[in-house]
Amino acid sequence: MKLHAAGTLIIIVSLSGIVLASVCYILFLANLWWVNAIFFTLMLVIGGLIVRFFRVPYRIVNVVENGVLSPADGTILSVGPAFEYEYFKDERIKISIFMSINNVHVNSYPISGVVECSTYHPGKYVLAKLPKSSVDNEHNTIVVAKDEEHKVLFRQIAGFVARRIVSYPEVGDHVEQGEEVGMIKFGSRVDVFLPLDAQVFVNVGDKVVSKKTVLAYF
Repeated sequence: MKLHAAGTLIIIVSLSGIVLASVCYILFLANLWWVNAIFFTLMLVIGGLIVRFFRVPYRIVNVVENGVLSPADGTILSVGPAFEYEYFKDERIKISIFMSINNVHVNSYPISGVVECSTYHPGKYVLAKLPKSSVDNEHNTIVVAKDEEHKVLFRQIAGFVARRIVSYPEVGDHVEQGEEVGMIKFGSRVDVFLPLDAQVFVNVGDKVVSKKTVLAYF
């Protein structure tokens, strides 16, 4: 396992702040042993959680030629028909994946192909579980085409806590299933739009894993 480069500055600043707070505590506020124990335990937990958030576990991609892999770790929030307003402008099967603060937040390509769209949209930071977050919140829309008939749109959506989407794809890129797309910092959601004739293999409440779980087959 390694740490994501996008977290380097946050980790350095956060750990520096924790060290400074600890030094000030020792110099001016150190008191009863049990109070000290609580304080330093809290500092360790906060530091550990920040470092843990940017973890990038090593995974072997579950390559499925005719399948669509989950682009994110998380829980299936909804599955069903929905109108895709931005790129396809028609009815699609929409699968929403909610990423809690405990999930790995690195995203990956659900299929291999060519990037046809990569569009960033600034926005608000309402709760990622709310349907309107896919329109109102900061988000990044990516479309990958396996061929003319098999295309997948997925949308990285910032949540209530998230304040930054990191996304690498550019139009024309040739990408591989399971290759890293980027990440969303601190709690978020990913929506996946599939053709109406896709065979979906997940249900609401299912836990999914990026690079591993098959969401559907074309």
